[in-house]
Amino acid sequence: MRTLIHLSDLHFGRVDRSILDPLREFVIGAKPHLVVVSGDLTQRARPKQFAAARAFLDSLGCPLLVVPGNHDIPFYNVLARFARPLTHYRRYIGADLSPFFRDDEIAVAGLNTARSLTTKYGRLNPRQIAQLHARFDGIGDGVTKVVVTHHPFDLPDDYKDRQQLVGGAEGAMAAMAKCGVDLVLSGHLHLSHHALSAVRYKVPGHSALVVQAGTATSTRGRGEENSFNRLAIEPGRIRLERVRWIVEEKSLKLDTAADYRRVAKRGWEKVGKGKPQAPASKFP
Repeated sequence: MRTLIHLSDLHFGRVDRSILDPLREFVIGAKPHLVVVSGDLTQRARPKQFAAARAFLDSLGCPLLVVPGNHDIPFYNVLARFARPLTHYRRYIGADLSPFFRDDEIAVAGLNTARSLTTKYGRLNPRQIAQLHARFDGIGDGVTKVVVTHHPFDLPDDYKDRQQLVGGAEGAMAAMAKCGVDLVLSGHLHLSHHALSAVRYKVPGHSALVVQAGTATSTRGRGEENSFNRLAIEPGRIRLERVRWIVEEKSLKLDTAADYRRVAKRGWEKVGKGKPQAPASKFP
């Protein structure tokens, strides 16, 4: 079994600093095989903000896979935005914008969806899709295949701005079906959400689990508490847990959990009916 911690939208430069130590302690205590960060490490892509994000990530002491978000591209500096949009990201966070992690049980591929031409919307291009296909080529069903982007492949039912879906999603999902992708992790909206890809994308015989994380540390919660995800992954099974910040108690609490399984010729489906259970357990 592999444990993943999924953080997103840290937004250093506008963080609730009271969360940082409890979050660090939780991650270290969980002993994850990998910490995934799905973009927006900074608020305004400034060197000082990237340095703070880098220091926090280093303090976790865990293997990391990080992709940039739209806030990691300069907003006010137009020249930098178009001429060198991810210079500071590459310097402080990582030069590889398509990071890849592989062991005996999981293969995780990151894709950069942030673009200079738009302030908030994202996109995937054919070259990235071809690279993804090459990355997963030859990896059998015994290894759970995971894709990480900043911009989401699905939206909450009541979310009105459909443009927030990553551009090129239809073609990307068709390619993921050919690769046998099991799980897609993203952020961007500061809202927690999980769904099966087969509901939105009608690809015969393919259904991946699509998971969106809220903001782990930003003060811009958009109506939802700070939160992140913990995933327990084993061949053919995934347990998804949402961990949220309880402001009044200054602590993290396991909020909801849901279990999924992979079924031959159909793909992933939820185990059980109705709403996810809400465990009462609380983390120190």
